[in-house]
Amino acid sequence: MYKKEFMEIAVNEAREGILSRDGGPFGAVIVKNGEVIASGHNRVLSSKDSTCHGEIDAMRKAEDKLGTYDLSGCELYTTGEPCLMCLAAILWANIKKVYYGCKLSDNEEIGFRDAKFDGMIGRRSGLPDGFMEERDREMCLKVFKEYKEMNSERY
Repeated sequence: MYKKEFMEIAVNEAREGILSRDGGPFGAVIVKNGEVIASGHNRVLSSKDSTCHGEIDAMRKAEDKLGTYDLSGCELYTTGEPCLMCLAAILWANIKKVYYGCKLSDNEEIGFRDAKFDGMIGRRSGLPDGFMEERDREMCLKVFKEYKEMNSERY
């Protein structure tokens, strides 16, 4: 069940990441049984790791904390609709539900290529009904706007 407080944590993670110049405005939170297990943000620039998106950062921390690669029963809250790489990792980890703020088209507006790759590889039509749900877009768009105004490095 969606809780706004978890999306607020994801937004704060995203803000921390852009102010530190770690990467894009993508923060994520892993929740299980109503408890935050881990949170993370995009660290592509600071880690020099093209795979260290916010969702991946949060998942790595959650898996480490829980001592498993299997995040069954967990939910993921993220400021931006997951890219294909993150979406595949989410599925591999058995996360049951994804709540995202901004759409792929919003990512494109701030200089990211997610929609392009999504179109090249095959969209999201095969996902189970209700697996992903857009929530609190306006709240997440604020941190996207902050990022855009910072003129940060795009990748």
